[in-house]
Amino acid sequence: MSGRRVAVLGATGLVGREMLYTLEQRKFPVSELIPLASPRSAGKKVVFNGEEITVQAVGEDSFKGVDIALFSAGGKTSKQWAPVAAASGAVVIDNSSAWRMDPEVPLIVPEINAADVSMAKNKGIIANPNCSTIQAVVVLYPLHQAAGLKYINISTYQSVAGTGKAAIESLRDGAKAAIKGEEYKDDIYPHSIAFNLLPHIGAFDDEGISEEEWKMVNESRKIMHIPDLRVSGITVRVPIFRCHGESVTAQFERPISPAEAREILSRAPGVVVRDDPKNAEYPLPVDTAGKDDVCVGRIRRDTGLDNALAMWVVGDNLRKGAALNAVQIAEKLA
Repeated sequence: MSGRRVAVLGATGLVGREMLYTLEQRKFPVSELIPLASPRSAGKKVVFNGEEITVQAVGEDSFKGVDIALFSAGGKTSKQWAPVAAASGAVVIDNSSAWRMDPEVPLIVPEINAADVSMAKNKGIIANPNCSTIQAVVVLYPLHQAAGLKYINISTYQSVAGTGKAAIESLRDGAKAAIKGEEYKDDIYPHSIAFNLLPHIGAFDDEGISEEEWKMVNESRKIMHIPDLRVSGITVRVPIFRCHGESVTAQFERPISPAEAREILSRAPGVVVRDDPKNAEYPLPVDTAGKDDVCVGRIRRDTGLDNALAMWVVGDNLRKGAALNAVQIAEKLA
């Protein structure tokens, strides 16, 4: 595999830095790394393969000669610069929501629909799914292949890392203030996140359904190629630094036992089964942080629906939920 010229837009952010680490860890064949960011962050340094590299301000000429461009700089930035990068000959792998539901842009989780990468020829852009969607479908798709998925209900417990570095600092500072009995003004969320739960991720529509909840609905259908899949749930921000948890109920066309599900998932790529609740063995964010695999446990018969299972799923939203999935897509291209 010959080396690739790789640009990372948003290189100084949480996900951007995780992308650099993941490229290095997985020994992706990078002949030259071009770290890019907004003019405000230009001049900062990032370290890649032991070398300190200066971050450049993104511009019209930033993508000339670039083979693969990893984007993690927000939807507005992606809308502006992804077409520029693609016109320069790069394939863009974008971590924002800007292109996910574009019918000409593939939405890829390599364990599920790697063949859809061929659609990149349409616009030169591949979309990286929402972090919560990724970890859910990695677990659900092998079960769908076995029993035919009809309906899923997902309640998420999402860490503040999904909002960025400032949110991590806000949780840390807010927790310190709360312990001391001091007032703290949270500038990141509509309410303080410290010792709190916020059922509010993204804007709400007229029905009261949040943007994050619609992502779970629409992206699950597109990735798994189940356009009529029924999806419901609620997304919640919780006061932990890293990793998302999900309570998942899945209903199938035919009966599937917890034992069969465990056996299927024990062989599924990118999945680890940790399921011995009587001995307090189940997925935990503190154990999953920094890990590539999505962890699933508490697999049991659902007590309210026929042919249904309930389970608990935990994944690192910065790894498989963002950087790792993007680099895996890049590996498919390479």
